[in-house]
Amino acid sequence: MPRAEFSEESSPSPSLWPRHARRWLRSPKGLFTLLLGALTVPAATHTGWALVMPGLLAAIATAMLMDAPVIRWRDGTWSIPDGAMLTGWLVGIILSPHVPWLVAAGSAALAIAAKHVLRVKRANVLNPAAAGLVASYYLFDSGQNWWGALPELSLPWVLLLLGTAGFMAWRLNKLVLVLSFLGVHFALGTIAAYWGNPALVAELFRAPDVHMALFFAGFMATDPPTSPPRAADQLVYGIVAAIASFTLFMAVGAVYFLLGGLLVANLWEGWRKWKRVNAMRTRLPSTRDGWTTTAMGT
Repeated sequence: MPRAEFSEESSPSPSLWPRHARRWLRSPKGLFTLLLGALTVPAATHTGWALVMPGLLAAIATAMLMDAPVIRWRDGTWSIPDGAMLTGWLVGIILSPHVPWLVAAGSAALAIAAKHVLRVKRANVLNPAAAGLVASYYLFDSGQNWWGALPELSLPWVLLLLGTAGFMAWRLNKLVLVLSFLGVHFALGTIAAYWGNPALVAELFRAPDVHMALFFAGFMATDPPTSPPRAADQLVYGIVAAIASFTLFMAVGAVYFLLGGLLVANLWEGWRKWKRVNAMRTRLPSTRDGWTTTAMGT
């Protein structure tokens, strides 16, 4: 997704800032920010601004401060780390607001570290927020209640969640992914209820788990760097994420089951990208100084 980028040497003049702002707001990251804001305001109002803001701001600030120098080193210019802002925001609205702000900051730091550790070419393999939250669960014993998904609000607010998540998926051309994930996710829960103990899976069809699944499908599974662009690959990706998360739910029952399933799907997609890169290396030979080389390396 395009990044709002401003060089030290040639920063935009003041008259150009409104144009840059409008362009950014029309980009996927700008749209993501607006939609997250539309969910965060009612969620924070219901939960309590004084309770949620320390952790949310700590997560966002930590993620941006960690990512900014890495981008400067990689690209040679200072840029606004809006991707890190969104990562920290996701961490903050998924973590319980009752965790200390230092835990929220540490979770965001883990997310940014995961973003830069495992990569295929220039793209990260793991969804940063998911990786940071799963690691935080084990390292900090952090709680997650997905308060930003509006699980404690009434039906009209569920429609807001559905509308924002669906619009984000449509804007990113990831509706196939979202529908395949949700279809398999709830189908597995239904099958398990008929063939096993319904009490074990009943929570999947109640708040907050329904809200978690909708928010997860629209705002996390669709992450462009870590999810496939082609519809056929999205179909498989959504199925892999649903099966992996349902398996974790049944085997472990931990609150991170959706995030863990996403990381499994991330690894599948990363393996697929790695195979494609290797295939390109072997299929595109070139000659240099009398030696046979590949187009991407010696």
